[in-house]
Amino acid sequence: MTETTDNAPEAPRSDFIRDIVTQDLASGKNDSRVHTRFPPEPNGYLHIGHAKSICLNFGIAQEFGGLCNLRFDDTNPSKEEQEYVDSIKQDIRWLGFDWDDREFYASDYFEQLYQWAIELIRKGKAYVCDLTGEEVSKTRGSLTTKGQDSPYRNRSVEENLDLFTRMRAGEFADGSRTLRAKIDMASPNLNMRDPVMYRILRAEHHRTGNDWCIYPTYDWAHGQSDSIERITHSICTLEFENHRPLYDWFVRELGIYAPRQIEFARLNMTYTMLSKRRLLQLVQEKTVSGWDDPRMPTLSGYRRRGYTPESIRSFCRRIGVNKYDSTVDIALLEHCLREDLNRRAPRAMAVLDPIKVIIENYPTGQAEELDAVNNPEDPSAGSRKVPFSGELYIEREDFMENPPKKFFRLSPGREVRLRYAYFITCTGVEKNADGEITAVRCTYDPATRGGDAPDGRKVKATLHWVSAAHAVQAQVRLYDHLFAKPDPSDAPEGGDWKDNLNPDSLKIVQAQLEPSLAKARAGERFQFERLGYFCVDSVDSSDQPIFNRTATLKDTWAKEQKKTQ
Repeated sequence: MTETTDNAPEAPRSDFIRDIVTQDLASGKNDSRVHTRFPPEPNGYLHIGHAKSICLNFGIAQEFGGLCNLRFDDTNPSKEEQEYVDSIKQDIRWLGFDWDDREFYASDYFEQLYQWAIELIRKGKAYVCDLTGEEVSKTRGSLTTKGQDSPYRNRSVEENLDLFTRMRAGEFADGSRTLRAKIDMASPNLNMRDPVMYRILRAEHHRTGNDWCIYPTYDWAHGQSDSIERITHSICTLEFENHRPLYDWFVRELGIYAPRQIEFARLNMTYTMLSKRRLLQLVQEKTVSGWDDPRMPTLSGYRRRGYTPESIRSFCRRIGVNKYDSTVDIALLEHCLREDLNRRAPRAMAVLDPIKVIIENYPTGQAEELDAVNNPEDPSAGSRKVPFSGELYIEREDFMENPPKKFFRLSPGREVRLRYAYFITCTGVEKNADGEITAVRCTYDPATRGGDAPDGRKVKATLHWVSAAHAVQAQVRLYDHLFAKPDPSDAPEGGDWKDNLNPDSLKIVQAQLEPSLAKARAGERFQFERLGYFCVDSVDSSDQPIFNRTATLKDTWAKEQKKTQ
């Protein structure tokens, strides 16, 4: 199956960030350049929240004829891996974006950052501190109390230069010293209270190996990396708003190019955990099968589950960007998915919980091929042949021996339509010694081939089915939300967030499928008629296809929207 990733710029949209970019271009600021960047930390896989930032940064660059860099802010080698770098690049390309030759790393700038740190020391704006991390936290103060000066704050420039040089040379133990900016321990902004710029850390870096034993903090490296790359609009989530004065201070003290930082609200979504630290915990504790588990909110998880890049881009367009924290209903994401798959997914018939139907008056040993539409939304998709015989499988829930009043599917004496086939009427059932129904016996009307009665009689139900003689048995994984509560972080009293995990997030069944699905390839998506959208698993489908449920057909978002209209 060929993935469509046509990502041509769409009609102009408006939001407060795009308004800023428009105003800057109109005024000639930055020589009328637009240059953004997407700056992930390679310490985990990207999730749906990152998709919002990817679409925003790359989208703005496309819309305004600018450029967007991919820069890995790789300043913490103890948590970063090449695996994460590779997965991030794969996810961005899958979403439909590319950075051309503009792949950068904060580690590209380690020497420059070190020299700038030396410059701040010489200006008396940075000092080596011997306090432990715990002591630094205790002396920082709080929102209501001032911080306390480090006893090492007034070391001479010469001593600081000597100590910092020796820190780089590896003379001191890990965590024994830091380099801190000398700003204001009484600042109402805690980020300005002499923040740490460098720490001693002997950990092999995935790019620089063991060349360094001191590493810049994110706050020290991030803004200067933007400056080096001459980013015009540094777009961050709201948690960095309080860091902006610090980034501005560094740039101002160094006298270098100053990008414009703009903050927007990060994505929060119901039934979804977007804390990378907690997602890593689920992976490490094997609560899920990995970062690409189809229940995970990672882009690799969505891809494996059967989501399309188009549906995720559509979702990001619809939620837009704003300055206020809010929570998006996951039903909107699922609606965008169904909208896309309804247009592109071929139809097929599958029975997830089969019960046999025996057609008593169908000629013994006979089979025939019937025409079935591949996609009613796409006439060009054509049709396929599905085999029909005297023994079929239908869903167990489509038959009731003693039905309630409003049950319109198959029951004794009732006539229903079989999709693309015939009308059948239930004449009885077969049971085992325990009284459980093992088969449903029916007759069929040969005149109703194709699903319509020549005499014009109507039925109230149409059932999907699979010919028992031709069925392909396959494993189907029925995925649901990973968490049972809309707010997964809302821990129950006396418990923790993992108590909100949904015990029914995965059910595995052995299903009966129409024979055309035996040749389905990894990544191919289908609508199983009346059941939902399914995708061939891209990891475990080796000898035969395994199908993941991507989404059910029930669209709660569309239903709610109709109510409000």
